[in-house]
Amino acid sequence: MPDQPAGYQRFFAELKRRRVFRVMAVYGAVAFVVLQVADILQDGLRLPESFLPFITATALLGFPVAIALAWAFDLTPEGMQRTGEAAPGELTEIIAAPASKRWPAGLLALVGVVALVAGAWYVGRQSAPPASAADTARAPGARADSDSGVAQGPAPESIAVLPFVNMSSDPEQEYFSDGISEELLNLLAQIPALQVTSRSSAFSFKDKDLEIPEIARRLNVAHVLEGSVRKSGDQVRITAQLIDARSDTHLWSETWDRTLDDIFAVQDEIAADVAEQLQVELLGTAPAAQAVDPEAYALFLQARQLAYQFTEEGLERSNELYRAALEIDPDYTAAWSGLSANYTNQAAYDLGPLEESYRLAREAANRALEIDPDFAPALAGLGAIEVWYDLDFDATAKHYARALAIDPTDPDILLGAAQLTELLNRAPEAIEVYEYLISRDPINPSLHSAIGFAYWNSGRYEESLESARTTLALSPGY
Repeated sequence: MPDQPAGYQRFFAELKRRRVFRVMAVYGAVAFVVLQVADILQDGLRLPESFLPFITATALLGFPVAIALAWAFDLTPEGMQRTGEAAPGELTEIIAAPASKRWPAGLLALVGVVALVAGAWYVGRQSAPPASAADTARAPGARADSDSGVAQGPAPESIAVLPFVNMSSDPEQEYFSDGISEELLNLLAQIPALQVTSRSSAFSFKDKDLEIPEIARRLNVAHVLEGSVRKSGDQVRITAQLIDARSDTHLWSETWDRTLDDIFAVQDEIAADVAEQLQVELLGTAPAAQAVDPEAYALFLQARQLAYQFTEEGLERSNELYRAALEIDPDYTAAWSGLSANYTNQAAYDLGPLEESYRLAREAANRALEIDPDFAPALAGLGAIEVWYDLDFDATAKHYARALAIDPTDPDILLGAAQLTELLNRAPEAIEVYEYLISRDPINPSLHSAIGFAYWNSGRYEESLESARTTLALSPGY
């Protein structure tokens, strides 16, 4: 009489009969793919830092649940039914099968488990501490010589616009001083010969007790524009000063006492004076601010400031202010575009109904383009909707190409184009765009993280590791 199979043999045979091994393999492989996609979406949609750990924990906790369901139930043509007991001799036949037929099931299960664990490890390593502080000693914005790797100095035609100080008696007017600073930054960025630090890096030094030369060193710029704004009713006093950070000397300073009606002329004057002081060549006419109703402009600045909070309350209040500005000036393209961006962010951050939010975002972007068919931010806004909601890469590419032809230096448009390029499996081209963005936004951890993944996808693993360390040095909890 043949020996009875051992208990563990019957157990593994039962696992195979109930297709548990197959479920383990499929679940692990799918979870691995989901984690990679979630990682891309977190950067692309700027989701909260808790998004990726949540997806990872869900995948890991769901694994034993999937195994339990596979053990208890079987999918049949009649639907899902509870798995019955094995027929007499069925388990013995499975155990007695040749090894070549037994191994594939176990191998599939092993592959599934490895895939799941690898995905979790891949995500988990992004929050690991940097290996050494020395690895992040070089300023992120410093240019490196391609042969020696030694950091070079900033370009002479480089500048950072720091947030102007609110000198108004009302602290609530700070949105206005910040808004004026950002408007000046955007105007200067339209001068091709000038390298202007992006808002996220320049404004990161707000309320920081650092000397101008140190700020300039961290941003890798030769010049800094700073100032103050005092607003009382419709009267505004703006003071601006240009500093050569290399010698810590003032190159130029000016004060304007104007009404809100003249605010745009003041911005144009400041931009023109800075260009003259830095002796940069203006190709064509000097950039000019879009003149709109002063009241609508104040509402726009406040709405944009609230939108940067990326919270449910902040975005809702921002939407209200954008709509109020549009009631005053229905043809305010920047307000329509800002409203579109808000709706897109509400969808991306799960702060509003998905379909409705994207529908409203599309309507607002299209309204801006009806007013100005060449308004680049609205074109990029449509591109973001098409890539993340419509999954229409062809339409996305057309909108980003047109937006870049109109405004080739806008950082938000360039970031969207880089993300699309990566989605099209063209990491080397994306790296070039990320490098350009980092040169103008050197202490933005999201950009260093994004280029790190692009390096990884290109097989440039050492550079990927360096980018990860830089990201963590800039934002230890990233």
